[in-house]
Amino acid sequence: MKTYVVGGAVRDELLGLPVQDRDHVVVGADPAEMARQGFRPVGADFPVFLHPETHEEYALARTERKTGPGYRGFSFHAAPDVTLEDDLKRRDLTINAMARAEDGTLVDPHGGERDLRAGVLRHVSDAFAEDPVRILRVARFAARFGFAIAPETLALMRRMVDSGEADALVPERVWQELARGLMEKMPSRMIAVLRECGALARILPELDRSFDRPDTPDLLAARLDRAAERGYQLAVRYALLALDLSETDACALADRIHPPNDCRELSILAIRDRDLVHRCGLDAESALTALEHADAFRRPERLVRLIEVAECDLHAGPAHDFVPRKILTRALEAARSVDAAAIAREHRGDIPGAVRRARLVAIAALQPPTGH
Repeated sequence: MKTYVVGGAVRDELLGLPVQDRDHVVVGADPAEMARQGFRPVGADFPVFLHPETHEEYALARTERKTGPGYRGFSFHAAPDVTLEDDLKRRDLTINAMARAEDGTLVDPHGGERDLRAGVLRHVSDAFAEDPVRILRVARFAARFGFAIAPETLALMRRMVDSGEADALVPERVWQELARGLMEKMPSRMIAVLRECGALARILPELDRSFDRPDTPDLLAARLDRAAERGYQLAVRYALLALDLSETDACALADRIHPPNDCRELSILAIRDRDLVHRCGLDAESALTALEHADAFRRPERLVRLIEVAECDLHAGPAHDFVPRKILTRALEAARSVDAAAIAREHRGDIPGAVRRARLVAIAALQPPTGH
């Protein structure tokens, strides 16, 4: 029985990156042997076990065989005679198909270290084509590392799309990979790769159609990468992704991939109020309406997210060179300073209208913000 550290831990170590999780492959053992050594099985689908002390995952070396369409159509074989090389051969990319032995020896049968140095994402074998999730993973790794995709790998991804393999992707898995890609260092790379191989039109057709406008790719890339530079949350990045869509298409996109409610709500709000937010420095009515639409008096955090979307949006251009955060934050403070209880005592008829008029007066009294 031999154990090896495999996959992402080896890759990240070679890149000089912090290793978050360490996965292990066990060669020459079976479930009974793992149990005798105190390992605890995890689930019933795969021969994966938790170490009795470190609780790290140890998987028996295995091979896989395609049995049906999509990423779920696989059967696996795990036995003591399955070698480490057999296990590594089933992996997606060469940079993920390396192992580190207990004595520190690097096992790299597919040239993963070479591709890391060259900054290339390359598939291990033609078995790559059996799992459509790998299209999404390649795009996500491109967003994480900024690596180029080997021509033969990109060609294989295109063939997978053309053959309909990508159509088997379920919404939950598309969203899972998309969300992770949006949170990477260069999220625009994920979208560019998906479009280049044709997958964007299959899994996110509403977004793909927006690329018919010649300025969309550059503007989308700029705002997504700006959000990444500033460390903004997933909901902001998703709203920026959908910002060029119509409200109808944005709803259809959300229905297709099922993002969390905060992502869906912010994307629709940002589309509806895109021009309004960029006008909010021009008059009190626009500022107050933006606050009301964002439900800022009850949910100030949603206003913060909307402001972050506006800050990454290049839609307005130099004619609207202002800082939405400063304007709307000051407007919210001014509107909140209105004594709604006192107004209610004085205006028994139209209390909401009286409160709103008082808030408009308070906002209008603000001096224009400096530093913009």
